[in-house]
Order: sequence, then structure tokens, then C-alpha cells
Amino acid sequence: MTILRTKQAVKSALQILRTSQKTIGFVPTMGALHKGHLSLVENAKLSSEVVIVSIFVNPTQFNNKEDFENYPITIEEDLKLLEEKGVDFIFLPNLEEMYPAETLLKMDFGDLDKTLEGAFRPGHFSGVGVVVSKLLNIVKPDKSYFGQKDLQQVAIIKRLVVDLCFDVEIIVIPTIREQDGLAMSSRNVRLNPDERLTATILYKCLVFAKDELLDGGDWFEIREKVTKRFHDEPQARLEYFELVHTDTLEKLKEIKGQKKVSICTAAYIGEVRLIDNLSIV
Repeated sequence: MTILRTKQAVKSALQILRTSQKTIGFVPTMGALHKGHLSLVENAKLSSEVVIVSIFVNPTQFNNKEDFENYPITIEEDLKLLEEKGVDFIFLPNLEEMYPAETLLKMDFGDLDKTLEGAFRPGHFSGVGVVVSKLLNIVKPDKSYFGQKDLQQVAIIKRLVVDLCFDVEIIVIPTIREQDGLAMSSRNVRLNPDERLTATILYKCLVFAKDELLDGGDWFEIREKVTKRFHDEPQARLEYFELVHTDTLEKLKEIKGQKKVSICTAAYIGEVRLIDNLSIV
């Protein structure tokens, strides 16, 4: 496994492989790796001849300074996990390498980034769009792998790739969960034991809502029951719980006549903000 710290180092390392027609798979991460990230790596290994993983905590996608400062940094542990998985290259740039000057570019994804996460985290997806564009331009992979847990981010990146004509295939990997259903997230390590137990409320409510919808239940009545459930849990604070079209994120009132529907949610458990989603049809 080779660690690359500069854009030029990435270009030099991959150029020979690219001219040899090797398929390059890319997994962008912010580190603090867990089984969800490793699932992306495993899938990349299966369908790409060369795998490169980036680790970079991107400051421009944090609209909350405290959230950025509290983001877990576990570089040594991350590198060990990636080496065990047989990753070929790690792109490990510092802030100056990724942002040699202040970025003036802002990205607007229209309705895609005005709803759900975008409504609560203004500027977040502009930051995501900028850093993903930088990374795709630096690595120039054939395939790039993302997790379904970040459903809105996936929709944004798919749109980014189409609009800017990036020559890359975006591959979405299903959410990896703990045994009790909690979606794996780098933020989970910030939960204390009591909060960790409480955090299962997100997945339980998603499953409850899905079952009720498939049984013909009314969406607004279902959401009201979920809202009350969160209200009755003192350690949890619900931000949103929405029925949406999986690709466009348009908010829906029912699943009838729809081919791609998901429920998306975000909530604070103590001081830790978690997101999750579940496909319905």
C-alpha cells in the first residue's frame, strides 16, 4: 500500500496504470473508518483492478464549526484497516494541498440541495460538490463508490457527474448496519452508552413507517406517530422525517404510483446529529 500526499504524486502513480488499461476504483472518505467504509472498499476490490482511497476531512462542507472540530481523526487505525483490505493507494492530502487558496466557487444544485439536509445545513452540498469535483479531477477514476446512507449526497454527486461530464461510473453500496439496526457512521463513536441505545430509534421508526405504508397507512398519520415517539424520548430530537422520491428527493404524500420511494430522517441523539434512510419501493 502506497501513501500519496500530493496531487502530482497521485498523477504519477496512476498514469502508468491508466495507460496499461487498468480499471481504477476510488473510494473518497473523511476517515474514522468503519464497516460501512470497508464495504465500499470491498466492492471496489471486486470490480476494479486498482483501488485508491482518499482520507480528507473537508472543512467547506461543515456549516457547524463545532461539528468540524469534533469530527474524529483516526489516521493510524484507518491506514491499518485499509492495508488489511489490500488497498493499493491512499491519497492523504493536507488542507493546503486541497485548498492552496480560498475557494470562491459555490455550487447550487437547485431543489436537490434545498430540502432535507440542505434545509438544515446551508452550504453543505456546495462544499461536498467542490471537494468531490477536486477529488475526481485529481484521481480520474473509472468507478467511484458511495454509501446509500448518504442518500441525498449520492443524488447530488450523480447530478454533479452528469452536469460536469465527469467520465466516471458512480456505484452506490447499501447501508451497513449494526446488529440492532443503527446505520454505521463515524459519528456513532461520539455517543455515550445511553445515547447509543437511544440512537436505534431512527431505524426503528423507519421500519415502523415502511411497514405502515406498505399496509396502506396514511403518511401524515404515520409521521405524526413517529414525531410523538421522538418527543417522548428525552435524549432524542427529530429534525425531519420525510417521504421522498429516491432520485429527485421530491417530498411525497403517498407511495401509490411511485417506482422509487424512500424515507429520510435526521435527528439529534444528545449532541450528536445522525441521518438515515430506508427504501420503500
